[in-house]
Amino acid sequence: MTDYFKERERDVNMRLREIRDTLPEFADEFFVGVEPQTTSLTRLGYAYDLRIFFDYLVKRVRPFRGMRAEDLTLADMEKITVTHLENFMEYLTLYEFDDKECVNGDRGKARKISTVRSFFKYYFNKDKLSSNVAAKISLPKQREKEIIRLERHEIEKILNAAESGEGMSEHQRKILLNTRARDVAILSLLLGTGIRVSECVGLNVTDIDFETNAFTVTRKGGSRAILYFNDDVKEALEYYIEGERKALLSRTEKVEVDDADALFLSLQVRRICVRAVEKLVKKYAAVAAPLKKISPHKLRSTYGTNLYRATGDIYMVADVLGHRDVNTTKKHYAAIEQDHRKAAAKAVTLREDD
Repeated sequence: MTDYFKERERDVNMRLREIRDTLPEFADEFFVGVEPQTTSLTRLGYAYDLRIFFDYLVKRVRPFRGMRAEDLTLADMEKITVTHLENFMEYLTLYEFDDKECVNGDRGKARKISTVRSFFKYYFNKDKLSSNVAAKISLPKQREKEIIRLERHEIEKILNAAESGEGMSEHQRKILLNTRARDVAILSLLLGTGIRVSECVGLNVTDIDFETNAFTVTRKGGSRAILYFNDDVKEALEYYIEGERKALLSRTEKVEVDDADALFLSLQVRRICVRAVEKLVKKYAAVAAPLKKISPHKLRSTYGTNLYRATGDIYMVADVLGHRDVNTTKKHYAAIEQDHRKAAAKAVTLREDD
């Protein structure tokens, strides 16, 4: 694991400890128990969700009003009813936390309810609770989200926008003078390999092998995989590394060790962050596809779509995208099977043309 991912893992675990300190003491057993089967990011998500749940209990559920969340016990969990949990689901539609107004749609509610269900299931299976009341709560029905992706002409337009500044404001064009090669390289890599934005920002120069057009990426959970890129991506990466990146490093003597090896650098000569990549993708996508909400993940979907259309091999798409479960891939790209069915209908003819 590279220094970047080690540092990110450290930050996540430190934040997780902070949140756990605000939860009831008995909750520690849950986080220790699920550790072997979950990532630190998953556990941090659990902690955020449970913090909201316990805050709801001490604010809205009569038996616990006036208590502090930290003082709740497993015995208190025995008092929770199906009605309390159903009210919690309704509460998640609109609530206040840390003096901020928060809202959730069906997906946000489903995630938080899933966390509560996992929490109760763990203690029930450990014989720490006499019943698993949360198992009686159904998740909100979720509507299938439309898969948004770029079409071929939009891919050309987003790359052209980064190269020429077409459609950009005067201020954006000035910035582009110093980031053009980097931005084109980032967009080319995301569109040409389908890697996640976190995988992109975590790349080091030493991860790239131009001899074989290969690079090593750190996947979710810390596993490493070797992926490959085409000549278009190679050209964009080489142009950036030998030009803008080298010039940027030559202008400063104070560079953190990890940042000096980072593939993509900010103008402050630091490893570019996820938020910065999200902003630059949004900026160029506004020119290329103004009616679509395009994020780095949508570029990943675009690559997956094009790969599936070209190969018809869902298992290949799952492998390249790093999906552990091919059903995840099918859920996102099954709609494209309609293309193959249409092609099949045209492939077989009953009569020869005269």
